Amino acid sequence: MSAKYNKNLKPLARNLRKFGTKGEALLWRDVLRAKQHWPYQFNRQFIIGDYIVDFVCRKLKLILEIDGSSHFAKSKEDYIRQQFLESLGYTVLRFAESLVVYRIDDVVAEIDYAIQCLEQKIEDDQKEKYSQSP
Repeated sequence: MSAKYNKNLKPLARNLRKFGTKGEALLWRDVLRAKQHWPYQFNRQFIIGDYIVDFVCRKLKLILEIDGSSHFAKSKEDYIRQQFLESLGYTVLRFAESLVVYRIDDVVAEIDYAIQCLEQKIEDDQKEKYSQSP
């Protein structure tokens, strides 16, 4: 299942890329864009359906969200959003802004573990697909 992306969100996504939070900038600059940890491409402030996600690796269907203090008041909206993204096959990891800023190594370790799990799932799915073919 895939979702059309809302073209009307493009200016907002561009603006969010320019004026992101300290945690988003740190994770992007020092970890994701540099590809120093993983060989996967991540996109920043990416539109999926009617939502803009902080970071996405489309190959692994992995979304990373950095939640600031204002984000915690939106728990119902976040739940609906997360359900939608998961219905498309995405795995969503959420990190508090303060965790990204002050304990980036812990965040990298958690992302690394998720990537390993997703790689294994992809490998298992491929093995199953080939074992079922005549």
